[in-house]
Amino acid sequence: MPRKLFVTTALPYANAAFHIGHMMEYIQADTWVRAQRMRGAEVNFVCADDAHGAPIMIAADKAGKTPQQFVADIAAGRPAFLNGFHIVFDQWHSTDAPENHALSKAVYLALRRNELIEIRSVEQFFDPDKGMFLADRFIKGECPKCHHLDQYGDNCDNCGAVYAPTELINPYSALSGAKPVLKSSDHYFFKLSDPRCVAYLEQWTQDGKLQPEVANKVREWFARDADGKSALSDWDISRDAPYFGIEIPDAPGKYFYVWLDAPVGYLASLKALLERRGEDMDAYLAQPDLEQVHFIGKDIITFHTLFWPAMLHFSGRKAPDHVYVHGFLTVSGTKMSKSRGTGISPLRYLELGFNPEWLRYYIAAKLNPHVEDIDFNPEDFVARVNADLVGKYINIASRAAGFLSKRFGGRLSADLGVEGQMLLDGLRAPAQALAQLYEDREFGKAVREVMALADRVNAFVDLHKPWELAKLAGQDAALHDVCSVCIEAFRLLTIYLKPILPALAVQVEAFLRVPAMQFADAGRALGAHTIAAYSHLMQRADPKLLEALFEPPAEVPSAAPDPGGEAIAAEIAIADFAKLDLRIARIVEAALVEDSDKLLRLTLDVGEAEPRTVFSGIKSAYHPGDLAGKLTVLVANLAPRKMKFGLSQGMVLAASHADTQVDAGIYILEPWPGAKPGMRVR
Repeated sequence: MPRKLFVTTALPYANAAFHIGHMMEYIQADTWVRAQRMRGAEVNFVCADDAHGAPIMIAADKAGKTPQQFVADIAAGRPAFLNGFHIVFDQWHSTDAPENHALSKAVYLALRRNELIEIRSVEQFFDPDKGMFLADRFIKGECPKCHHLDQYGDNCDNCGAVYAPTELINPYSALSGAKPVLKSSDHYFFKLSDPRCVAYLEQWTQDGKLQPEVANKVREWFARDADGKSALSDWDISRDAPYFGIEIPDAPGKYFYVWLDAPVGYLASLKALLERRGEDMDAYLAQPDLEQVHFIGKDIITFHTLFWPAMLHFSGRKAPDHVYVHGFLTVSGTKMSKSRGTGISPLRYLELGFNPEWLRYYIAAKLNPHVEDIDFNPEDFVARVNADLVGKYINIASRAAGFLSKRFGGRLSADLGVEGQMLLDGLRAPAQALAQLYEDREFGKAVREVMALADRVNAFVDLHKPWELAKLAGQDAALHDVCSVCIEAFRLLTIYLKPILPALAVQVEAFLRVPAMQFADAGRALGAHTIAAYSHLMQRADPKLLEALFEPPAEVPSAAPDPGGEAIAAEIAIADFAKLDLRIARIVEAALVEDSDKLLRLTLDVGEAEPRTVFSGIKSAYHPGDLAGKLTVLVANLAPRKMKFGLSQGMVLAASHADTQVDAGIYILEPWPGAKPGMRVR
């Protein structure tokens, strides 16, 4: 019987377009699913937009739209990302769909029948300026556990602690900056501290469903006090109106907290898929050999390893078989930030003409089964694509296919010679081991193994030199065998890389005139088979385009700009401004940057022991010689940005008009005389 898998990725919140972190998770899951299907598994791969909650309600109101229309507009932009990177879900749904409303209520009612729902009057933060209760994500303050600043009201991004908003130190409203006040309200709780839940979760989290490092972390959450009571606390699953979400049955004005109905969206998406096929979801989930697998980021471990399995189990449903957690994606060792120019827009990547499978390959080459951050380094990206993917792999076909087409009508030799057959036997031998590496999410190791095999093929080519054989009389048979070995080797390598490079694999299948390749095909030879004419399969990455990839998108000017050139940005609180550390800086030296038509290299005295280097896009407005000795203002606590020219250690402030048709000038800020390097601008 084929293996049966129900696979999901974390639901993206429907308040913005996908970012590159989403693409990393989807590429990981899509690669794993494709590898499973190549081994004969039956997979249902689903996801959905996480459509509810106060953030979407507030964003929709600001945009002058209903929440439903706001979410629909976000959803309309999803296919460009998914199709662009060859990510294929069987179903993409929404948590605001009828299936999710019905299933969320059914889960809740089952938990209530199981006496795991309790109503309590609680004090809740209320924003006096906005006149509304604050969702956890709209309350910020100091973490009560690790004392990290600016943490949200439900859990800490720094230490992973889970707490109530009232436990935050020096809380403030993220909407208005006002100090929230406490008001009483009836809330609904899922009794996670119930001994039944504690016992179940202690067993479920430690029986191999989680990676060892995740299981060890989760074990800490079950620490017991002197009386033997678990540290697990009950979970507040309700929110007060106004709230965009699913109304709790028999509780007017009360809504499910978004983290109750969001994971139920996995089931709702599956239900929509199966109903479209005429299948019953309950019967499907009741299959004893069905495996339920979730791919998630490390920031949402709590919800998927405590709340979600307990909700499922105690509502009479199947709990996950595996929750695979991955780390974050960084850029040149720093956290991604669009405003700092260290973010990567997936759409911009595609618009610049970058091959989506370059990114799939690069990410796969760095992924492993552990909860580790992976880094996108521009120079490494170009090197891996050009040296490995094109230089080692693609060139095997390009070096042999022309000879076969011109000299042998595209017909492969049936007799590949002793050396050739030994090489191919060596390439076929690790087929099952490579398939297992995909199963174990050891994608980086699989890529390294395949590239090592490619090295062996290229060594074979360099030894037999088909370009020289083609010039020698009487060597047609040897040339035919060598080139045929190369094409067969290329087919085997393509099988092994197909989960990562699905679009390229389709091109190779057409070139080789073979049906869709599976892992089992590695055990069979093509034999005396005729291939099609070779067409170029992949170009090299141009490093000159990388600078454009990291530039923040230019703002589109309005048709009738205001006198300032652009609208005033959204209102911020004083706490937001206080995060900026602006310092007086003296420009010690300014120099041109080779190969850049925008940047100057500034050496700045900021009153520190060593000067800083900053790359600034002011070349069009200033000659380097005019800047030396001038004072300006530096954003001193901006994370350093790795550029191909060097490390930029901050940002100098400048004024410009948003509409370049009005004024193309750039004017760096220059403090009055008397200001000294290192002084803080307040």
